Order: sequence, then structure tokens, then C-alpha cells
Amino acid sequence: MKAVILAAGKGTRLRPLTEDKPKVLVDVDDKPLIEYAFDALIDIGVDEFVVVVGYKKEQLMERYDDAYRDVPITYAHQREQLGLAHALLTAEPYIDDDFMLMLGDNVFDANLGDVVNRQAEERADAAFLVEEVPWDEASRYGVCDTNEYGEITRVVEKPDDPPSNLVMTGFYTFTPAIFHACHLVQPSDRGEYELPDAIDLLIQSGRTIDAIRMDGWRIDVGYPEDREEAERRITDRDGGVETADGTSAETGTQG
Repeated sequence: MKAVILAAGKGTRLRPLTEDKPKVLVDVDDKPLIEYAFDALIDIGVDEFVVVVGYKKEQLMERYDDAYRDVPITYAHQREQLGLAHALLTAEPYIDDDFMLMLGDNVFDANLGDVVNRQAEERADAAFLVEEVPWDEASRYGVCDTNEYGEITRVVEKPDDPPSNLVMTGFYTFTPAIFHACHLVQPSDRGEYELPDAIDLLIQSGRTIDAIRMDGWRIDVGYPEDREEAERRITDRDGGVETADGTSAETGTQG
């Protein structure tokens, strides 16, 4: 299965780290953000990457060229950053079957394979990794309603009054039907073509979308403090302990 990685953003909230590089090349624990996405997807069997690039795209393309760990890379250029649905449409010419979608600024240590397996076994039109967050944080995300069967019945982008505290993470699987929905999306109040709006169109047309509860963790690296939290989680996972000077040391155990 192919995987689309969205990596076109400017990362303005991470400045000054992103003044001279795209957001996904910001180091987290001495490794570029996008390599966490590459590695996680390789672990679950991806056979080709389609990377959507934009801001300072040449740096990404020169660094990785046409492959990462022997997995081929195709680049799709989003000339203007007009929302995730708009970004996804730039990958449409390269996708002809079910595919994975990951946001390139997320770091996961979670059950991504369960989402891919559900897509393959159930032939759902989409499957999403979702997580519960504190109610007072839900309005920062795309919020999901589900029915008794675990199917998503509604998605609302950053609602003032969230209908639940179950939110989308940055990992999805789709059939190509999502592209038709993205073409139908109208600009939001922010002037962007929102992916949750496209997903809601899928739902309204009778498509089946399954929610897979996250087992593990993920960090959306949007702010400097998120980068610090991701580094702490990675250190904990890999068996490191923090010394008095703030550096990492090995504990002698395997994570």
C-alpha cells in the first residue's frame, strides 16, 4: 500500500527553527521529524511514499532524493498552503488504490498496523486512528462522533462546543473516494479546504468509516514545547534516563 505524507507546511509556530528549513526537517532527538513518519510507515509495510512538499521543498527533495531505506519516494508539489484537503488533492495523480495518509509533523508510537488491517479486512471506505483527549482540549482538533459499531458518524473541525472528546490523530487509511470528496469541499471560515469537511461528505454519502482507538501515544509537533515532549517520550521509550545536565544516558535496558 502507498502512503501519502503531508509535508508542505511552513511551521510558523516552530519559528525560529523553521526559518531556514521546512517543518518536517526540524530535528527531534537528533532525527528529522519526517523520518519518524517514514520509519513508522515502513514498519507496517508501505511500498511507496508520496510526499506532498511546499515550503523550501528543495531541501527535502535533495536530502532524500528518490528513496528512503529503499522505499521509493514520489513528490507532489502543493504550491499554496490552502488546507489539508487541498494538500491531499496534489497527491491524487499518484494514487489508484487504498492508501495510508500521515501528517508529517506527528511522532507516533502506536498501533498504526491495526488501522491498515481494518481497511484491508473490512473494506471500509476509510479507517482512522483516534484518541480520547480531555474535554477542554477537544476543540483544538477534528472531533468525531461514533455509533455503537465504532463507525464514525460525524466529524467537526475545531468546534466551539465539541460533541465528544474523541479526536482524529494524524493517521488514516482511505479509498480513492476521498479525492472526490476533497474536490467538493468549500473553503472554511479560515479560507482553507479542510480535510474533516471532506470526511464529513464521505459520511453523508453513506460511506463507512471505522474508528480505531489508539494504543500508545503520538505527539503533534506544532510548538517548541511539543518538540520537547516528543523528545522526552522517545528517550523514555528507548530506555534512556535524563542526567543532571539535561542530556540522555543509556540505562542498559532495551526499549
